Amino acid sequence: EGMAALNIEGNSEARQARLDILLDQVGLERIAKWRYPHEFSGGQRQRIAIARTLAVSPRLLICDEPTSALDVSVQAQILNLLKSLQRELNLSYLFITHNLAVVEYLAHEVCVMYLGRIVERGTSEEVLRSPKHPYTQALLSAVPRIDGSGVERIKLEGDMPSPANPPQGCHFAPRCTHAMEICRASYPPATSLSATRIVHCFLYGRDSG
Repeated sequence: EGMAALNIEGNSEARQARLDILLDQVGLERIAKWRYPHEFSGGQRQRIAIARTLAVSPRLLICDEPTSALDVSVQAQILNLLKSLQRELNLSYLFITHNLAVVEYLAHEVCVMYLGRIVERGTSEEVLRSPKHPYTQALLSAVPRIDGSGVERIKLEGDMPSPANPPQGCHFAPRCTHAMEICRASYPPATSLSATRIVHCFLYGRDSG
């Protein structure tokens, strides 16, 4: 449908040939194009969704929790597929997820958001290995480690405010143990820590005092 709407591959015969290529790319048998939606598993449906996006030859794919409803083994298959397609087709992904293991496996650059605003940004290694913003530190401290290693768990007090009515100043200030008066008065500007790293926090800004 997408190919027809955008007049991709011109005629029906060419589109069928393109469809076969897409099914090959996402690891599905070509006979799948004659099957009904209810005949597919969750993982197969996700592969079909990926094929549909590839049909229009995108440069950027927005993936919003693409593995959240899948079994762990199927999640790994889909992530490996996305990584393979990224290499083969030179794709860029905007990957939205709460699963930090997925972030570590797939991402090159990471943005951490709280109440709809970016609080920290950097390369995957920078953010995950050396978090700077108090929220990022608390987030990563909650990740369980099989070997029992890791930093001490940071417990956040209070409830998360409503995104529709965020607190004045830094949105994280009401729950932050490092909060200062300036944090409650104004939102911290972006502070550059390196050529690839920024953080929105007065602990690293000129007013940290």
